[in-house]
Amino acid sequence: MNIGLTAHNSKKTLLESFCIAYKGIFKKHTLIATNATANHIAKATGMKVTSLLPGQMGGSKQMQNMIANNDIDLVIFFHSADLEQDAESMNLAEISRLCDMYNIPLATNIATAEPLVLCLDRGDME
Repeated sequence: MNIGLTAHNSKKTLLESFCIAYKGIFKKHTLIATNATANHIAKATGMKVTSLLPGQMGGSKQMQNMIANNDIDLVIFFHSADLEQDAESMNLAEISRLCDMYNIPLATNIATAEPLVLCLDRGDME
């Protein structure tokens, strides 16, 4: 499965730790992330991560297009809950809208990401 990963700057370390913890599951799938997130995850885990453009330079739009084209099966987007109406919060809103529209599972925190990844490992999402 193709897994879209992204995180706001304040959550990149959390996403890295999450990917380290579930490396055994993630290495069986294709990981796709915006540039900085891809670099962080690849460095922390040693896994191959397909890198999109930086989020603010079109990477978020690339991920949105991949969701709309059914090229991503699951999205994990760890975001800063204290964001105001800026470009980052609009990216989250659009990714969330597209995931809802195209029935793509979306996790925005550890509490939702962990069960999705465990379902993925059991084969429940195929």
